[in-house]
Amino acid sequence: MSTRWGECKIFFREFRDKFEATGSVTPSSRYLARALTQPLRGRAPGPARILEVGPGTGSVTAEIVRQLRADDCFHLIELNARFVELLERRFAAEPLFQRAAGQMRLFHGAVESFAAEAPYDHIICGLPFNNFPAELAAQILGCLFGLLTPGGSMTFFEYPCLRPFKMCFSSAAQRRRARETAAVLDEYMARYQRGRRRVFRNVPPATAHYLYLT
Repeated sequence: MSTRWGECKIFFREFRDKFEATGSVTPSSRYLARALTQPLRGRAPGPARILEVGPGTGSVTAEIVRQLRADDCFHLIELNARFVELLERRFAAEPLFQRAAGQMRLFHGAVESFAAEAPYDHIICGLPFNNFPAELAAQILGCLFGLLTPGGSMTFFEYPCLRPFKMCFSSAAQRRRARETAAVLDEYMARYQRGRRRVFRNVPPATAHYLYLT
């Protein structure tokens, strides 16, 4: 089940059953994974604390593992029990994941209730913020920035087509909710964003956002 096809089957099932929390029909492509992990490749020497939120089937996790240094600390938070089970199997059985098993901890739960031992230097987030009510999006973003060390990075992605799609094909209540959530995201990006990258080789095409706590 570690093949791309296996990931897609699991991901589609969870998308179908839990759209609000999954938010995509397929796992992130390796091109989006590389975009989301860009801050890890340009970081200064020395150990880092890295947190992945919403790793899903591990498509971005694999790229994080490739960028890990021997003295890094890597934590993951995943709410979906099926994804947690899959990730546990991958860290136990797949050579790429196995080499990071000793410096990894996987937490099953919501990031809003996560209590970290220390702040993180880099957070890579795969949560579908545009699927959430504005209150939940604001709560999660507040938690994530509360977990960051000063100067630390937080990356997340959006699907550019999703906002206009919701505006055209949703009810008035859904459009209002989408606008409120978009306003929360836009506020954080206006304050913290230091760059973005369009990734067309993904289904659907996505934009990676780079935010820094200054």
